[in-house]
Amino acid sequence: MGKITTKILAAALMIIILTGLTGCDNAENETVAIDKADFKAGAIFVGDGSEAYTAALVEGIEKAAKETGLSENQIVIKYSVDDSSACLDAASELVKEGCNIVITGSYSQQSYMQLAASELKNTHFVAMTGDTANQSKLPNFSNAFTKIYEARYISGVVAGMKIKELEEDGKLSDANKDSVGNIRVGYIGAFPYAEVVSGYTAFFLGVQSVVPEVVMEVQYTNSWFDVKAETEAAKALIFDGCVVIGQHTDSKGIPVAIQDALQKGTEVYSVGYNVDMLSVAPDAVLTSATNDWSVFFTYLFNAVINGEKVATDWAEGYETGAVAITELGQSCAAGTQEKVDETIAAIKEGSLHVFDTGRFTVEGKVLESYRIDLDGDLLCDDNNEDAEAIKDGYFHESELRSAPAFDIRIDGITEVN
Repeated sequence: MGKITTKILAAALMIIILTGLTGCDNAENETVAIDKADFKAGAIFVGDGSEAYTAALVEGIEKAAKETGLSENQIVIKYSVDDSSACLDAASELVKEGCNIVITGSYSQQSYMQLAASELKNTHFVAMTGDTANQSKLPNFSNAFTKIYEARYISGVVAGMKIKELEEDGKLSDANKDSVGNIRVGYIGAFPYAEVVSGYTAFFLGVQSVVPEVVMEVQYTNSWFDVKAETEAAKALIFDGCVVIGQHTDSKGIPVAIQDALQKGTEVYSVGYNVDMLSVAPDAVLTSATNDWSVFFTYLFNAVINGEKVATDWAEGYETGAVAITELGQSCAAGTQEKVDETIAAIKEGSLHVFDTGRFTVEGKVLESYRIDLDGDLLCDDNNEDAEAIKDGYFHESELRSAPAFDIRIDGITEVN
């Protein structure tokens, strides 16, 4: 609590400094078209670009800039900016450089962007993976994320097809199963946040759609990028007999460890995240769940240039091509592509809902209600609001807000911190 309070006080102090940078205050933040030649976008990232998440965001920005007809000098990116007053410093620098948009990639930077947006009203701020824009009531502050859980589910289908093939070929042993015969699957997550829980649950349900008799063990690294911790977690799951291991972390240490185990005779495969990981584990990698961030950034750039209102909460999935899986690896089971295509089509047409409550239980019971706390906690203390997420028999992920909200621990999955 003390650490958080210190950060907020530091951020509040910085806002006093930022007030002098606002220039003409547009209180209503009216949307006005901008000459494309005068447009500039800035981005602030915690990572240095070498890890998969930041690399994917940068790739999306660059692709969107090209599609929008922007030059390289119209995009300014600041790397390795931590979640402290340094984030506000970076934001003020980007505004002084003429940026019409400032984007952050980390949830931990959201509060600083919200504070900046409250003062720098002529610049639009976007906190990726954030969840307080709607409650802030700031017209120049938005949240955005993809419906990556859809791609997680599809990557689980790919894993399920492989597990089914291994079982039918007699390549699984008792070590790959629990005491009642459920096949072991593993998953490595960074933190026990809703974003991670939503993702691993979607992955698990995708596997179950092909092979119902599975259980999953989740190992946490407590870091988004830690090659050593991710490698050790992979080794622990391999030791526990997991046949396929998914991930929501940013390094390639996991597929490398799995490739090594596979080459030494252990039947185990990898499903990655963010980028194609076949280059480091050509035999072990089945696919990766990935985002095409250019879909959002192209929308964002065009909206601001054309003077259109930017969505407060933006979230898109397969329907607009904002999520996907990467190329299928050579170890994928026969018929995987056909199964993938069939499942994606079902998601697009709405006949398949990833978090269909008839397909999982919580402590042995079907979940009939789950309310999400949508209240922002920094600049809007008096705006308390809850919303029912389960309607029509499924959990409406990324519909009440863009950021994942599914933090429910369902039966069949165990977590190891």
